[in-house]
Amino acid sequence: MKTKQHWIILIVTLALLAATAGVLLRLQSHQRLGKPGVKTEPTADPNRLHVVLPAEVLDYKAEFIEVDDITRDTLPADTSYGQARYTAPDGFITLLNVVLMGRDRTSLHKPQFCLAGMGWGIDNALSAEDKVRIQSPAAYDLPVVRLIANKQIEQGGQVVNARGIYVYWYVADNALSASVSGFERMWWMGKHLFKTGELQRWAYVSCFAVCNPGQEEAAYARMKEFIAAAAPQFQQMPDNLSPNLAQTR
Repeated sequence: MKTKQHWIILIVTLALLAATAGVLLRLQSHQRLGKPGVKTEPTADPNRLHVVLPAEVLDYKAEFIEVDDITRDTLPADTSYGQARYTAPDGFITLLNVVLMGRDRTSLHKPQFCLAGMGWGIDNALSAEDKVRIQSPAAYDLPVVRLIANKQIEQGGQVVNARGIYVYWYVADNALSASVSGFERMWWMGKHLFKTGELQRWAYVSCFAVCNPGQEEAAYARMKEFIAAAAPQFQQMPDNLSPNLAQTR
C-alpha cells in the first residue's frame, strides 16, 4: 500500500511540474521580467547586471572573484553574477555566490549538480531544510537548505577527508524559497506569471565552507552567523513578510 501511495504522489508531483512548465512556455512570449530580490548595478553588457556583495561582513574581509569562462559560457547570456571569498581573522573561509536569472530560467538549476560536478558526494542523512534568523532591518526567518558533502582533498602533501557545508536559498522580489525539491519556487513562479504576466526574477544564493570531519556543526553555526549579517547587505527586504517567514520574539 505504501509503495502504491508513493507512486501516486510521484505521478501527481510530475504532473504538477509539467503543468507549471506548460504554463510558463505559453506565457513566455508575453511576459515581463520582474525586479531582482538582490542589489544590483549595471554593467557594460546590457544583458547582464552585477550583483553587489558587501566588502566586509562582521570581521570577514571580502575578495571579489570573477566568474570563470566555463560558467559564463555555459549559462544563458542574460545571467548575472556576484561572487566573493570571505576570510575571518582565524582563517575560516566562506564562499558567497549569487546567480541571478534573466528571461531564460535555465540560469538556475539544482545545487546538487554543482557539488557533484566539483567531486563532492552529498551525505543525504545529514542534509536538511533549515532557517537562519535575520534581525535587520526587521526580524524574520530566512529559509535555507543545508547540504553536507564529502571529498578527499590534498592538504600538506597528504590526501585527507574533508567535509563541505553548502547552504543555499532562492530570492526574488518579495519572495523567498528553499526546498530540496525546488517545487515550491517553480509553483510560485508559474502562478505569479499566470496571474500577473510577470516572470519573477529569481536569484540563487549559496554559501560554501570546508571543514574537518567532526567540525560540521561548528562550521555551520559560523555560516549561519555570517549569513545573518551578510544577507541584509545584499538582499532586498521583503515588503510583506508572509506568516511562515515573519516571527516575533
